Amino acid sequence: MSDALQREFVSPYHALQAQARARPDRLFLSAPASAELPYAPDGFAHRYGEALANIETLRAAYAAAGYGHGACVALLLENRPEFFWHWLALNALGVSILPINPDLRADDLAYQFSIAEPDLAVALPGTHALIKASGMARVIAPADAPPACRARITRQVAERDDPCALLFTSGTTAKPKCCVLSNDYFLRIAGWYVSQPGEAAMGEHETVLTPLPMFHMNALGCTVVGMILRGGTVVPLDRFHARRWWRTVRDSGATVIHYLGVMPAILLQLEPEREEATHSVRFGFGAGVDPRHHETFERRFGFPLIEAWAMTETGAGAVTSTAGGPRHIGKRCIGRAVAMDYRIVDDAGVDVKRHEAGELLVRQTSDDPRRGFFSKYLKDEAATAEAWAGGWFHTGDVVYEGEDRSLFFVDRKKNIVRRSGENIAVIEVEGVLMNLDAVASVAVAPVADEIRGEEVFALIVPRETPGDAQSLAEAIARACAERLAYHKVPGHIAFVDAIPVTATQKLQRGAIKALAAQAVGAAGTIDLRAFKARLRQREKAL
Repeated sequence: MSDALQREFVSPYHALQAQARARPDRLFLSAPASAELPYAPDGFAHRYGEALANIETLRAAYAAAGYGHGACVALLLENRPEFFWHWLALNALGVSILPINPDLRADDLAYQFSIAEPDLAVALPGTHALIKASGMARVIAPADAPPACRARITRQVAERDDPCALLFTSGTTAKPKCCVLSNDYFLRIAGWYVSQPGEAAMGEHETVLTPLPMFHMNALGCTVVGMILRGGTVVPLDRFHARRWWRTVRDSGATVIHYLGVMPAILLQLEPEREEATHSVRFGFGAGVDPRHHETFERRFGFPLIEAWAMTETGAGAVTSTAGGPRHIGKRCIGRAVAMDYRIVDDAGVDVKRHEAGELLVRQTSDDPRRGFFSKYLKDEAATAEAWAGGWFHTGDVVYEGEDRSLFFVDRKKNIVRRSGENIAVIEVEGVLMNLDAVASVAVAPVADEIRGEEVFALIVPRETPGDAQSLAEAIARACAERLAYHKVPGHIAFVDAIPVTATQKLQRGAIKALAAQAVGAAGTIDLRAFKARLRQREKAL
């Protein structure tokens, strides 16, 4: 899909409408029975013409209820087909959506709702109690008629720069920030995605399988809108299931898969099976593959892993991939910059020399350096201005440039844990821990994890010396699980006498990170990863 063609559309809805009229019988959404989706045990298949009919029915209902530009609707529909029908129906009217992570707790939701101020939540019936516990009274099931809109509406037609989706992303503050992402943002990132060169060049009949959630830019923008632009097929799984992965990939006919770094690590641990050699995958697209696994994975499973870099904030305004260029396998290469300006600077903001590591600053190469980026952090002008200080977007990612101008990822400056693709603000976890009676002081840091990429590590000064450290650690983790999403609960806890602080009592983040790294697996450190998994299993069983 050329850049010129993606500019013809006003919104993702209009792109789908055009594809449905031109190719009504082409498959839009599908999943095989081998995916074992709890809501579709026999799988499903929805063609573009059928999809448009479903969307138009909902669009008319929302329009009759008064929804339009100026309104926001929260969606907790996982990766089910209903999500796409509601999203695109609302998108047609200029309504923004707030896709909800089903792992969030009531407090998390209450915070997000306070920022996004959705007029309505459309959610699976089993989640209505959670939604209402967050303070949101207006919640309906996906098949229910929408109540009258209460927001101030200016029109019922979409425009290119309208907010399309509000996605929350972690930063260095105590609470996640809300990124406002426009129709233009999604069409541009999708256009970039389907125009990759080399091994990742896309044909007219691609089938892209993703286990990533629709509350992430990758799945919503690249995969779904990308396939809408191309007229391809999306296979939206509920999550990554290692044991049935290759059966699902084969049976879906996937030509492209999306991955996070955690997935190759897990798949390489499995015994060889017939399905892993009988698939149709041409390439994988993702980020964060462990350098030790990259070459081994490609050799065993028979296709390249195209590593890419972007952030929710940067979208297509600043994005890289290793497609069509030197991939430097096993070296954390994220590709070369195309149509973006960048600098690599030290802590003083001075450009570093080639091969030296520094923070990546980016902007678009155009008259509008912010085109393709997020519109703003909702209700946080100060954070938006800080992120764009000096006319450059400050990524917080540390990289270096090689001789051939390839960029190589080193680390993150931000105080976050990147666990299985989820950004976790350490200050958010620390805030919950500090409110527990057993905790006198605490510091949280990321530590390396073979499977998840990173895991949450908590250094805790207890109010009383624990008689049974294991029991206390489990009690703390259990209390965290009542207040935090599962992935944010500490996977390791070490009880210590003191936390490293500066003379002004600020946490010494560098020293804390080093201590946590040394403490993993050491005597006295409690490994809670298996306990954390059991908590998750019990939660799912309820």
